Amino acid sequence: MLVVTVEIRVKSEKVSDFLGVMLQQAKNSLEREEGCHYFDVCQSADTADLFFLYEIYTDKNAFDIHLQSPHFREFDATVSSWIENKDVRLFKLL
Repeated sequence: MLVVTVEIRVKSEKVSDFLGVMLQQAKNSLEREEGCHYFDVCQSADTADLFFLYEIYTDKNAFDIHLQSPHFREFDATVSSWIENKDVRLFKLL
C-alpha cells in the first residue's frame, strides 16, 4: 500500500472555496477510483489556511491513475491558483 500525505497552504481569501472543492475531490477519488482506499481531509485547528491530506492507494500505479483522472485534473486546474504552497510525500505502509 502507498500512503500519500499532502500539506497545502491556501490563500486566505480562498479557504472556503478550497474546502468545498477539496471535500468533493476526496469523495470523487473514493467513489471513482478502485485503487483509492482512504482519503482524509484535515484543516489546521490553529491556522484556517493550512490543510493536510492523508490518502492510501493500492500502489504507486493506483496513485498515478489518480493523478491522471479527469476529476483530479479538473480539481487541480480549479485550485492551482489558490495554493500558496504544497508539499507531497509518498510512504510505504508497513
